[in-house]
Amino acid sequence: MTCGPPTPVLRSFDEARAKAFYLDFLGFELVFEHRFEPGLPLYMGVRNGTCALHISEHYGDATPGSGVRIPVDDVTAYMAALRAKAFGNARPGEPERTPWGTLEIVITDPAGNRLTFYTEALLAG
Repeated sequence: MTCGPPTPVLRSFDEARAKAFYLDFLGFELVFEHRFEPGLPLYMGVRNGTCALHISEHYGDATPGSGVRIPVDDVTAYMAALRAKAFGNARPGEPERTPWGTLEIVITDPAGNRLTFYTEALLAG
């Protein structure tokens, strides 16, 4: 048996804020939206490159305040692009070098989930 990459499920409480954060700010694309019927909670999939995330408003699907680590080609360039958007609720700081050999920025989504974007320090110079 061989496993594929996991797809984290992150909790959301506000469709408009989640879409603004993931699609407009972080630059993910909407892959799908699902509701069992109109007016019920949203379950959506987003993607950026090979990174796929599911965002759910359903009780029990995920815990607010969860964390996920996402590798990016150049975390410094990604941070600069995000800061240039002047998004009202998130402005990442400078990437920090970690003892385990990465450069990282941590951004918290509207539901309190922590997204850590990182580049291996050897690749980042």
